[in-house]
Amino acid sequence: MIQQTKIYNEKIERVIENINKVIIGKEEVASLSLVALLTDGHVLLEDVPGVGKTMLVRTLAKSINSDFTRIQFTPDLLPSDVTGVSIYNPKELQFEFRSGPIFGNIILADEINRTSPKTQSALLEAMEEKSVTVDGETKQLQKPFFVMATQNPIEYEGTYPLPEAQLDRFLLKLKMGYPTFGEELEMLHRTSSTHPIEAIEAVMTQADVLQAQEEVKQVYIDHSVKQYIINLVTRTRENSSIYLGVSPRGSIALMKAAMAYAYISDRDYVIPDDVKYLAPFVLSHRIILTSEARYEGISGEDAIASIIKSTHVPIRKDTAE
Repeated sequence: MIQQTKIYNEKIERVIENINKVIIGKEEVASLSLVALLTDGHVLLEDVPGVGKTMLVRTLAKSINSDFTRIQFTPDLLPSDVTGVSIYNPKELQFEFRSGPIFGNIILADEINRTSPKTQSALLEAMEEKSVTVDGETKQLQKPFFVMATQNPIEYEGTYPLPEAQLDRFLLKLKMGYPTFGEELEMLHRTSSTHPIEAIEAVMTQADVLQAQEEVKQVYIDHSVKQYIINLVTRTRENSSIYLGVSPRGSIALMKAAMAYAYISDRDYVIPDDVKYLAPFVLSHRIILTSEARYEGISGEDAIASIIKSTHVPIRKDTAE
């Protein structure tokens, strides 16, 4: 397995290199997006327009030679616009199903909070069950299946905030952030003639992704590290600044994310630092703060960081001495 893992790790590194050619200075976001992909999870990308969210998803799709579809969420979008619809064929005297954009490999759900809760819920079954139900018939989605949803944290007029049940479906919540002066200058150089995404070639196949997903499941995670995850999650349910703590689904998500992060780090075992690093990305959107905490300006990331700082990290005795 170790030799096979190294082969796939090299391919994963080439995917990250592809993303870095298009999105400058966002290596962390690229790596974390692959963590979600390898755990069969999904990403919520919250940031202002124009920082490269769409380009990130397009580059990832081209790098693994997968079908890319984009769903622009608007207030008038219907669930059938996402899942597809059955249309009557008068020649065949029967209804034919026309699949919607959800039937792809890499899905960009752009500005997901601008559509109604009814349409947002059309994604729930797809993201959790990897299937959709149309006219009482369940249809399986393609594999791999990866959703990256975006939302603008600035403009809230005419938006529908995602409910807790749907936020919980996203493995990670990420932010792109503005580039530095040097990164933006390099961006201007690279896009002065042609966009670098046009030169991107596939460096991984869908079969490679599926195989890597299976290998991630074989990564070893020690009992003490699992206990560390439970301790972190339990403290979110006891913290005075948090009204609603992390559910058991969050514990499982943090464990799977740590296994995938160890895998792309060329390790077949999880260390506590993997959990500490990933916890803010996995847990911060799964909690609801009290009104007092929000008034004091405490964010979900701040609350999780405080819990991480006050939670004992498992260390071997021979290492501690």
